[in-house]
Amino acid sequence: MFLEKTSGSFLQKSTLIRLKLRALRSGVWFRALRRIDRALIDLTLRVADRVRNPGLARALFAVIARLENALQEPVSRAINEVGFPLARRLSRIGSNWGNSSAQEWANDFFFARFLAIMHLNSSCSAKR
Repeated sequence: MFLEKTSGSFLQKSTLIRLKLRALRSGVWFRALRRIDRALIDLTLRVADRVRNPGLARALFAVIARLENALQEPVSRAINEVGFPLARRLSRIGSNWGNSSAQEWANDFFFARFLAIMHLNSSCSAKR
C-alpha cells in the first residue's frame, strides 16, 4: 500500500507523518516496532523533508514494510499468508487428480478467503 505509492519517488515527510499517525491510532506503533525503528522514523521526521540517501531509504522501507504488515486486518493477512498458499496447494492436488477447473483455484480470491477464514476459525476453536 504505502510502499507501492512511494517506490518510484522520494520518500516525503508528509507520507511518513500519515503512516505514523495511522500506526499510533491503531495501537501498532509500539507493538510492531522496536525502539530503534521508532527513533529512526522520529529523527527522520525532525531532520529531513525528503529522504534522498539510499541507505536511509532502505532502512526506512524495511521499517515501513513491518508497519504495513502490522496494520493489515487479520483476515487480509490470513488471506495472504494462509489462504493463497492453501489454494495453490489444493489446486495442484486437484489438477493431479484430473480436475480440469482446479488450476483456477490457485488465483481465486474468494476461495482463498474461504480457506483463510476456515483456518482462523479452526485455530480459534483449538484455543478454547
